[in-house]
Amino acid sequence: MTDWRSIKFDWNRARAFLVTVEEGSLSAAARALNMTQPTLSRQVAALEQELGSVLFERAGQGLILTSSGLALVEHVRAMGNAASQLSLAANGQSQLIEGTICISASEVHSAFWLPPIIAKLRQLEPKIDIEIIASNQVSDLRRREADIAIRNFRPTQPDLIAKKIKDVNARLYATPQYIQQLGKLEYPEDLNSADFISIDGTGMYQDGLNSLGLTLTKKNFPILTENYITHWQLVKQGLGIGIMPENIGDSEPLVQQVLPTLPAIEFPIWLTTHRELNTSRRVRIVFDLLAKELAVN
Repeated sequence: MTDWRSIKFDWNRARAFLVTVEEGSLSAAARALNMTQPTLSRQVAALEQELGSVLFERAGQGLILTSSGLALVEHVRAMGNAASQLSLAANGQSQLIEGTICISASEVHSAFWLPPIIAKLRQLEPKIDIEIIASNQVSDLRRREADIAIRNFRPTQPDLIAKKIKDVNARLYATPQYIQQLGKLEYPEDLNSADFISIDGTGMYQDGLNSLGLTLTKKNFPILTENYITHWQLVKQGLGIGIMPENIGDSEPLVQQVLPTLPAIEFPIWLTTHRELNTSRRVRIVFDLLAKELAVN
């Protein structure tokens, strides 16, 4: 049995300490917890006083954990994980078809696929509020950064459940005017003198295109943006060749496929949620509608 009298610190102050460690600074932690920096600083200082230990040392503009802080942080992190699991379990028990559902999806999925689905959801379930995280960064469902995620890979964490919706083909697109400038296109190597709009600075995009039979170098990528919506707008302005799922690209009248005989780049669509949230009726309703609509999109 737990000796509750031996626990002499405030959990909220422990949370302030943990978030400061994970965010790396008091200012970032204050933003994450939606509080002022002085308030957060006072909570950390109060925890240090309660525990009788100095947890941080200042190093320039940053903070460094002391040996005492290092010894305690994993215990506090375990408390944070337990609190997260408690929140998930409580939310999973909710049978109310109202409240907020947060959906994480890429910029392309958020801009082109989600709006008509959300419009249908709002008609069917007007008491469910929707928050959309439009980002190419992966949201951590276990830490409640989102309730449901649309991803291009299968999750490996055992406490997540996932459903593969379908495989999607991506194709190369450009304006008819730009394609005309390239001359007659019959073979992949005919694109070796073309300009492409790059979507990453790591070279993975270039390598992927070269795997289709092209021989592109950095000179073929005079424009770089890691924002897919900007990427698509640049393509529509005739600045080069870009890539987009074919159901989106084929419906855009300003562009057309470049070398349609080129093999498509295939990627999967997975719908993911936390296994405990799957017992929530409102999450199940949104999850099932997303699965149904994405399958026919």
